[in-house]
Amino acid sequence: MPQDKAGDPRQSSGNKLSVLRKHPIFADLEPEALDQLCRYAKHTLVKRGATIAAKGDAGNNLFAVISGTVKISSSSPDGRNAILNLIGPGEIFGEIAVLDGAPRSADATANTNCELYVIDRRDFLPFVKSQPALAMKFIELLCARLRWTSQQVEQVILQNLPGRLASALLGLTEERKLDSGSGTLAITQQEISEMVGMTRESINKQLRAWAGRNWVRLEHGAIVVLDIDALRELAESGLDGE
Repeated sequence: MPQDKAGDPRQSSGNKLSVLRKHPIFADLEPEALDQLCRYAKHTLVKRGATIAAKGDAGNNLFAVISGTVKISSSSPDGRNAILNLIGPGEIFGEIAVLDGAPRSADATANTNCELYVIDRRDFLPFVKSQPALAMKFIELLCARLRWTSQQVEQVILQNLPGRLASALLGLTEERKLDSGSGTLAITQQEISEMVGMTRESINKQLRAWAGRNWVRLEHGAIVVLDIDALRELAESGLDGE
């Protein structure tokens, strides 16, 4: 991670405490444990497009997203790219390599300007061992990651393009706790194509068809979900949705 991205070291511990207390993974920690965690967490700002961690790097840090979106992706030698996940505020990433000590399994890139807290593995592992409730939170998180991966594999193997695209939009909407009244997803058509494994042209054609039905609205750099029930029915039925 670039060394020149560090945030203001004068950031107050009170502000750090407030942010971490609201973070779902750390919210249930006892006050003393949360204070200890604050001493480990380093405030960091990362500009859009910057590499936070690269596949194959040592897993030395755990990252908590405070603001912005982080893209988890992998690329092939011929330049093809696959987006595995988008991590937003209130989520963490980098936990697999931190917990098992193996190299990073994917690239992490700032999809927007991001504000992060970074916790060193040397501090974090002893801390987790002293906090059984936190260890259970991480077990739950890893189970959720496994379910997400299984769903992605299932979609690629069993669903056609409309079903895959509908499932991807639903997943992003549910992750961000959006509803049909505020379903704006800050994602480009190129990014969604890299998530579902189809060309941007195919994605554009399908989205325009759905826009004609008022299921979605296309905006610059965003997709607005208007009819979440229609997309859910399509994803579950396996129909082509043309």
